[in-house]
Amino acid sequence: MTDTTAHDRTTVLLVYGGKSSEHPVSCLTAAGVLAAIDHDRYEVLPVGITSAGRWTLVPIDVAAAMKTVDGQLPTVDDSFPEVVLGNGGVLHRVGATTPVATVDVALSLMHGPYGEDGTIQGLFEMAGIRYVGSGVAASANGMDKALMKTTFARFELPQGPWQLVTDSDWTHHRDETLAGLQPLGLPLFVKPARAGSSIGITKVTDPADLPAAIEAAREHDPRVVVEQGLSGVREIECAVLQGRDGAAPRASLLGEVRMLTDGFYDFDAKYLPGEQVALDIPATVDDELQAAAQAVAVRTFEAMGAEGLARVDMFVTPERAVLVNEINTMPGFTQYSMYPQLWQATGLAYPDLVDELLQLALARPLGLR
Repeated sequence: MTDTTAHDRTTVLLVYGGKSSEHPVSCLTAAGVLAAIDHDRYEVLPVGITSAGRWTLVPIDVAAAMKTVDGQLPTVDDSFPEVVLGNGGVLHRVGATTPVATVDVALSLMHGPYGEDGTIQGLFEMAGIRYVGSGVAASANGMDKALMKTTFARFELPQGPWQLVTDSDWTHHRDETLAGLQPLGLPLFVKPARAGSSIGITKVTDPADLPAAIEAAREHDPRVVVEQGLSGVREIECAVLQGRDGAAPRASLLGEVRMLTDGFYDFDAKYLPGEQVALDIPATVDDELQAAAQAVAVRTFEAMGAEGLARVDMFVTPERAVLVNEINTMPGFTQYSMYPQLWQATGLAYPDLVDELLQLALARPLGLR
C-alpha cells in the first residue's frame, strides 16, 4: 500500500464518462466523488472518456463542476489532452515522452456497458492496477440481468418471475416468444438486460403494448428481460460494503423508494426527480424486517462474488417476504443517490465512505483473488 503523507499522496485514477447511454450519469457521479474525496491524502487524476471512447485528462476544477443545468446533463469535453493507460498503471499523455503519473489505485465511476460490465475491470487487471469495486466476473454477471437472475436462482435467493428474450427469439420466433411471456401476466416491466439507471425500461399494462416495449428495450440491448410486475410491494434498497480483512460484508440501514405519481422509478425520477419520488432514508421498517432484508442483501453480495461496494434492490411483499430485484455493482454517487445517503444515515459520512472504498482496493492483492 502506498504511504500517504502531506507530500506523498496516493495517486487515484478517477475514470468517468464512457460510451454507454449512462455517460451523463457517470459525469454527475464523478463530480460528487471529487467533492467528497480528501485531496490532502489523494492526488486525483480525472480522466473523462468521451462518448466516442477517447480518454482525456480533465482539470480537477472542470470535472468537479459538472452538474445538471436547466435539465441538461453534463458530458465529457473532447478538447482536453488525450491519454493512454500503460502497464503497471503508468498514465501517458499522447505525443509526450514523460509520463503523467503512475497510478496507485483506479476508481471507475462509469455506469453501464464498458464501465460496469467487467470491460474496464479487465483492462485494470491486465495493466496490474488495483481498483475499487467488483472484478470482471461479478461485474459482468451483475450487469447482465439475465445472468444475474440465473445466479440468484442458483443460490436460492428469492426473486419474482421473469423471462429472457434473446435477439434470436425476437428476430426468428416473435409470435412464440410473445406467447411464452403470457404466463407472467400483467403488468410487466420490460428492460434491456445490460443497461442501468432505468434506461430503456417500459411498464406494460396492455398486451398490445408489449412488442413496442421490447423494441424500445432493444434500442439499448438485443437481450431483453421481461419481469412480472408485483402488486402491492415496497421498493427497498440496501447499501453493502465489503468487510475488512476477510470479515463479512457490512449492510447499511434500509432505504425505501416511494413514487408520488403513477409512474415508476425511471431515469428522470432518479436524476431529475422534481416531485416524482420520495426517498425515505432510513426506511420505516421494524427491526425484524430490517434484519431480514439486510441478510438477503449480504447473501446476494456474496453469491455474486462482489467486492468493494454494491447496492441491492429488493421488494417486500404484503406478506413481508423479501425478494431480490437486482444488484448494482457500481451504484451512483450523485446527490440523489441512495448508496452514499444510506451509509450517511448508518453513520459513515460520504468522505469516509470514499476513503474506505479506496483503502479496501489498496489492500487487496493483484491478480486472481
